[in-house]
Amino acid sequence: MTTSSIRPGEIALANDPAQAAGDARLVFIGRVRTPWTSRKDAPKNPNEARSRGGTAHVELDAAFRPGLQGLEGFSHAIVLYWMHKARRDLLVQSPRQSGKTHGTFSLRSPVRPNPIALSVVRILKVDADAGRIDIDAIDCLDGTPLVDVKPYRPGIDAVPDAMTP
Repeated sequence: MTTSSIRPGEIALANDPAQAAGDARLVFIGRVRTPWTSRKDAPKNPNEARSRGGTAHVELDAAFRPGLQGLEGFSHAIVLYWMHKARRDLLVQSPRQSGKTHGTFSLRSPVRPNPIALSVVRILKVDADAGRIDIDAIDCLDGTPLVDVKPYRPGIDAVPDAMTP
């Protein structure tokens, strides 16, 4: 997608953040493996991924595999990943399904200055030696770079009185 291909009402940054010098020094620790190979075919959210089925897993590079010790005791994890195929320059977007414009930070869209995504996933199996976490589903392309894995803790991560517009 190019900067010139924006929908009515959308607002783009003057410069693509991907081209700016950064200081985060982010290190990808592995890849997410899914059945989806094109953005057109990928599910729009984790619930759609679950309803469509298909196997998914997270694979950590060898150097990071010892970090999986103890994860097998958790039923769920938070997976953070880098939506590497997403554009990064839109501040106001017009999602196809809503027909309205929204600020990027009020959407779960992968289109954002730093395309970091997160999903809460059910852990089906952990193989620390192989660096593999089998999960129920996730909404990204096969080979998506993995940023981090964190255990999901209901007493900390769940917000029972959360509200949405």
